[in-house]
Amino acid sequence: MAKSATGKWVSRVGASGGGKTYKRSRPSNYYGALILIVVLGLLATVWARYDYQHPAPAAASTPPAVGTTWFAALSVQACGKTLPDLSPDPTNRGGFTIQEPNVIRVSPVSAADAGNNATVGQFAAEYPGLIASSAELAIPTRNGAPNAATTYHDGQACPARTPYAGRTGHIVFAYWSTFGQKKPTITTNPSSIKFVQYMRVTMAFEPTGVVPRPPAQASVVAMVKAGQASTVTTTTTLPSPTTTLKGATTTTTTPAAPTTTTVPKG
Repeated sequence: MAKSATGKWVSRVGASGGGKTYKRSRPSNYYGALILIVVLGLLATVWARYDYQHPAPAAASTPPAVGTTWFAALSVQACGKTLPDLSPDPTNRGGFTIQEPNVIRVSPVSAADAGNNATVGQFAAEYPGLIASSAELAIPTRNGAPNAATTYHDGQACPARTPYAGRTGHIVFAYWSTFGQKKPTITTNPSSIKFVQYMRVTMAFEPTGVVPRPPAQASVVAMVKAGQASTVTTTTTLPSPTTTLKGATTTTTTPAAPTTTTVPKG
């Protein structure tokens, strides 16, 4: 059967890669699309960089913000025994430092330890030699070196000469967000514990069913005193000297003495 004129025309167009009009329009459309893709990609990159460097106000203001100073009390326990306090590290320039007796000073210096990143997990990451995870709890020596005697792995047995010797221990983190909270919130993920002012937190390696105890009363009292001193230092403005004309009456106002806070036990 002979091919129709239309069929022959389609064959010629297919063999030649398109008509003359198509050949002339293809390069401009093709390269125009490429230019558009490149421009959009550059705009997306610039916008992403801007968003990274200029976070939204809500995210940037999530407490504790950089410049905030909070305090928390800490305890570390293993197999029924309270371990010695962590040693203060005067060389630490991060957002978390330890003050005696086992008081954590939360003072973010960057986005890495501010806002939702101000967690117990981040504190452990910044303290030299301290390991705190669901799998391992390792308390270093006073100079930050590893200490086998105070290193615990989830599922190992409690060592001899401890109240729970021979029983299988597990790593948990307990915290009390308010003084009115009697029972702690317990988790195995320290990075899920976000600091709040006057939080009490205990890192523990204990057998199943053993509830970690809150930090010692001495640590809690020191925590509250540190918080009160920080508040007075940052918010109190002393009266400035004034010049009084001859014959005028001068009245001197004495700042009120700080109130005493009684911290509930436990």
